[in-house]
Amino acid sequence: MDSRRLVAISITHQRETFACLTEDGHSLRPAMLWLDTRAVAEVAEFGTPEVHEITGKPPNPTPAWYKLLWLKEHEPDTLVRTGRIADVQAYLVHQLTGSWHTSWASADPLGLVDMRTFDYSDDLVKQAGLQPSQLPTLFAPGAVLGHIRADVAADLNLPPDLPVVAGVGDGQSAGLGCGVVRPGTAYLNLGTGMISGSYSDEYSFAKEFRVLAGAIPRSYAFETFIGGGTYNISWFVEKFAGVDSRALGLDLTAEQILETAAAQIPPGAEGLLCLPYWAGALTPYWDPHARGSLVGLTGRHGKSHVYRAILEGLAFEQRLLTDGQARVLGEPITDIIALGGGSRSALWCSILADVLQRPVRLAGEAESTCLGSGMLAAAAVGLQPGIRQAGESMSSTTRVYEPDDARRTTYDGLYRTYRQLYPRLREVFHELSTAGAP
Repeated sequence: MDSRRLVAISITHQRETFACLTEDGHSLRPAMLWLDTRAVAEVAEFGTPEVHEITGKPPNPTPAWYKLLWLKEHEPDTLVRTGRIADVQAYLVHQLTGSWHTSWASADPLGLVDMRTFDYSDDLVKQAGLQPSQLPTLFAPGAVLGHIRADVAADLNLPPDLPVVAGVGDGQSAGLGCGVVRPGTAYLNLGTGMISGSYSDEYSFAKEFRVLAGAIPRSYAFETFIGGGTYNISWFVEKFAGVDSRALGLDLTAEQILETAAAQIPPGAEGLLCLPYWAGALTPYWDPHARGSLVGLTGRHGKSHVYRAILEGLAFEQRLLTDGQARVLGEPITDIIALGGGSRSALWCSILADVLQRPVRLAGEAESTCLGSGMLAAAAVGLQPGIRQAGESMSSTTRVYEPDDARRTTYDGLYRTYRQLYPRLREVFHELSTAGAP
């Protein structure tokens, strides 16, 4: 690529992850990642309805605010020595420009931002034992945060004085890259975890979703989250499937072989249901003690049945989340745009369309998260008239999976049974957790 063609740079990044730094940007301890769950006790003590209303995030260990409370209790010296708390974008922007700047859509996953004002909540900052001066300055998504320093431009072979544009977290950026800039459509990222997000101009909060600042300034992304998406599939392939494509002389992955076999199994995996809580239950139950379960196993079931049941279980769970979100918001979600590694599975996308009872369209750009950043940069320097227009004109979809009437009817009956699984097993899961099971 000819770097001279670049006119701006925008960053998308892993959310909730943060670092405790000195004033000049040196790390005081390892960064705390989004999947760090050590702050369970802090969630139980401080995760009040009031905090949920301010931040839009139901109490759970993911937001950094609870980890900061953990640091305050367990590593107080670290916070005393901390000059800066930085989300991933703030750190990278400081490296590029020398300024401690970020977007409010990058900082808000930390759980310190009031979602009605898009500014830090004084009360939450104080409870975490911080001062506002320790936090990066907030800007709207798409704002120019500064310009790349001359020495950095030379090191990276970038044009001098290149504008650095405020990006957003990876989930919000994926939504923009898929063109989800109006109500009624949701993106579905079939990755390690399954994240689905819809657009809104109005603030609302509920346990059925978590709220994040949208890529269009003063809009919102309402997200559902399944902690184990393709992670569940990889677990089965690695731990139990025992498929060696090389020994079979096939130029196929184990997943492709299992998918071919699972496609021969009828909908419902011959009476086998999967509750896909390998990583606990997030929306809408927010239960870290929930466990993955296979219900209905008999001697007739084999690897292909289990593989299909996992795909179907994830689809059933997504319907629970999508329908719940639409019911709370009073707005139908009519279209799903799929992206991520799992979207390469024709069987899974077909199952999703049948179970969700909605068309599933594939994103035209596999790297929609990066495309979303490109849209923000394009709008910031005038290559697009605005962020919404960039989202609409620069996004595309390819293949469409339409629901099949017969399979949809079958899955509708199975879904009614699936919905009973967690409520009936919840107490069992909690008994397992108190019995010392990891």
